[in-house]
Amino acid sequence: MSLIPDGISESHRAIAQEADRIHESSMWSSQGQFEQAKLWRLINLLLGVPAAGLAAVSGGTALAGDVGIWPGVLALAAAALSATLTTVNASRRMTQAQASANAYLQLQTAARQFLAIDLADMNREDAREVLRNLTNTRDELNKTADPPGRLAYKLSAKNIGAGSQTYATDQGE
Repeated sequence: MSLIPDGISESHRAIAQEADRIHESSMWSSQGQFEQAKLWRLINLLLGVPAAGLAAVSGGTALAGDVGIWPGVLALAAAALSATLTTVNASRRMTQAQASANAYLQLQTAARQFLAIDLADMNREDAREVLRNLTNTRDELNKTADPPGRLAYKLSAKNIGAGSQTYATDQGE
């Protein structure tokens, strides 16, 4: 879905096309990062909750008296889950993906507003400067954001295809 307004002057067409690309790229990147954050949150819960539960049960079992090797087995399982959670660092990755998603969303909004509101009334030099700033922002975000995994990409495509990135005001157009 192109956001290039009808009647844009030829002198602004290439600028509009590039800003539209930045908008689309930001849309996919933000959605991918949101989906990746959800996956990291799930991994954090899937590893963290059992680790804490097993640690508590192993401690309680050990205090219960003569129950054989079970407290040790449970403690080792809890330690393995905790070590995996520490190595994967899902909590930090979730926070980073969420921050990247919001930054891409901010860029997406800036590109959309530039295309839909500002571009037609700007002179070429000012429009080119805004585009340069949008490009620089996108490039900086791309340097710092971890790439989303294949599952996050597939979930992004599903969400975007279902209209999760559209607004009611755009439905009439």
